[in-house]
Amino acid sequence: MVPLCEKYRATCFADVKGQETAIASIHAFFKNFPIKKAILLHGPAGTGKTSLAHALAQEMNFEIFELNASDLRNKEKLEEIMKPATQQQSLFGKKGKIVLVDEVDGLSVDKGGLPELLALIEKTGHPIIITANNIWQQKFNLLRKKADLIKIKELNYQTVLNIIKEIAVKEKKPVKEDILKSIAAKSRGDVRAALNDLQTALDIEISVEDIHEREKEEDIFHVLRKVFKNQSDPKILNVYDNIEMPTDDIFLWIEENIPYEYKGEALARAYDALSKADVFRGRIHRQQHWRFLVYENFLLSAGISLASHKTKPISGFTVYQRPKRILKIWLQNQKYAKKKSIAGKFAKMTHISKKRAMKEFFLLPYILTKESRKKLDLSEDEEKFLEEYQKISLAEKLGR
Repeated sequence: MVPLCEKYRATCFADVKGQETAIASIHAFFKNFPIKKAILLHGPAGTGKTSLAHALAQEMNFEIFELNASDLRNKEKLEEIMKPATQQQSLFGKKGKIVLVDEVDGLSVDKGGLPELLALIEKTGHPIIITANNIWQQKFNLLRKKADLIKIKELNYQTVLNIIKEIAVKEKKPVKEDILKSIAAKSRGDVRAALNDLQTALDIEISVEDIHEREKEEDIFHVLRKVFKNQSDPKILNVYDNIEMPTDDIFLWIEENIPYEYKGEALARAYDALSKADVFRGRIHRQQHWRFLVYENFLLSAGISLASHKTKPISGFTVYQRPKRILKIWLQNQKYAKKKSIAGKFAKMTHISKKRAMKEFFLLPYILTKESRKKLDLSEDEEKFLEEYQKISLAEKLGR
């Protein structure tokens, strides 16, 4: 038996419900291709990211070459499978080709998968569509810059209900109205989950009690809205349970966005709660006292949320910002990595220790001639880094 989510997968944009803004953004991307060579479709599971890619291929008469990132966890696999796909023309007489990399959350940094994907985006001759549930992890910093970000929003209750009603009619099997409504409500915007529950309801007789509410991963923006705008939520202590993000990153997101929501005394109370949560975080890391997690979590959720002393949800829309400290840390790490790489090559060529090469690095831009730089086999980025380092060093001396 073919699963309903496959049987009724969208074959054109008209089949994709509730994503008009995303479809308009996709049209704009293809109009401007290859200014950017990749689209990153991101949003909660079950909202139709993969279906949207297939509908796009059908609409444009493109061949689609589909890869699941969980099968391409390292550089070798990506080179073996994806590299030819990004460079060869369509084999089936189609107008063009789309390379779909599904569920990029599964790619790793340490095994080379993510860096290789970034390199392939640079070289590709075909549009690449990438899907992900959560693209706000630190490891995706560079990917977000190289791709057009297109948000696939969570579908509302009525849209999900209309979809499953329509499919139930097509299947010619009666399903009670209260069952359909319960499936739509408890799917929490996950169409795939709703269709799986509908399939069960079509096969066997079930009651409303048999349908369970879906545990759903949430993105950081949704979580921030809960923390800052819904102080009366009794489940506020569990607000971070369904977000796949390290606590250290959550701290940075909260810190960055407190001033956009709170002013005056409320602002001071929020930062006070955050600082106390940070104290407990430090104790946990230093002393391994994991019992302090309950206090850290309380201050980071209810402590921040109740800082405004308001009992009703706060209205209005706030544009939350990505933490600037993450970017600064990443840029610093990138600079250090280049410095370390150049020092390592110099140490090997001159038979000195890497430690000494790093200590005397300030001399390298002045003593390395064009010929010696060629011998070191410096990359283009490393060459640029040396030039910039020399300019900064010279500017500092002139400033003195």
